[in-house]
Amino acid sequence: MSVRERGIDASQWTSNGQIERDLLLTDADFVRIRELIYQRAGIVLAEHKREMVYSRLAKRLRHHGITRFTDYLSRLERQPDAKEWEAFTNALTTNLTAFFREAHHFPLLAEHIKHKQEPVTIWCSAASTGEEPYSLAMTLLETLGPKASQAKIIATDIDTDALSKARMGIYPQEQVRKLDDARVKRFFQKGTGNHIGLARIRPEVSALVEFLPLNLLAPQWPIKGSFDAIFCRNIMIYFDKDTQAKILKRFAPLMKPDGLLFAGHSENFSYISDAFKLRGQTVYTLAKQ
Repeated sequence: MSVRERGIDASQWTSNGQIERDLLLTDADFVRIRELIYQRAGIVLAEHKREMVYSRLAKRLRHHGITRFTDYLSRLERQPDAKEWEAFTNALTTNLTAFFREAHHFPLLAEHIKHKQEPVTIWCSAASTGEEPYSLAMTLLETLGPKASQAKIIATDIDTDALSKARMGIYPQEQVRKLDDARVKRFFQKGTGNHIGLARIRPEVSALVEFLPLNLLAPQWPIKGSFDAIFCRNIMIYFDKDTQAKILKRFAPLMKPDGLLFAGHSENFSYISDAFKLRGQTVYTLAKQ
């Protein structure tokens, strides 16, 4: 998914090293923002994210013609069901992904599913702009052949802007060229005319994926197991330990007895939950099968 952490433009720095801003963000505002995004999405914003927060939310204030973060936050709090909460959450969600990121997971998944008799079902719980669930779909097609048409990948994310891009399935060819030529030829359509420089996911790949908005902190999830695998990679690092434990506890009953849970390279669940045990290479199985 896209990285939306934008730097501060050089023109915004004053001669004494201070950032010149047209909108007022106080220390109290930043504390409120940290509390609100934690309550909404479980995301823990570190102190050093202040400039990132200013950069991302400033557009929302300008969109509404507001000059003080205090006023913007008060408006949000007065309207707990307002559509603006979605934009607020989207703005503070970081999206970093790639096709076949952490490549060692995909052969492990292929080995796990290749002899499955029942239709394979997978949950990609941090789908972002679609690169990960489409990589899973390509793996299913390569591994299962015609049987892949019976498989299903549920791809969810809290960021609805990212999901809109994911559903389109259109990417810069520069990004796609990082894949081997056989995959590019088999799974992408090369853009021409006004679409030159772009590549679209082929319909047989996108047909395996269903995108849904989902907040992992929501009291109810609009999905049902049992899944052969859950991919929850590089998202837990944004949650505190208590939130991670609660999510892992909810994952467990959604998995088949031999199901696999895939984590990111910097995530370790061994000391957070007793529901899973490490199988190796950041892949977990249920502790009680």
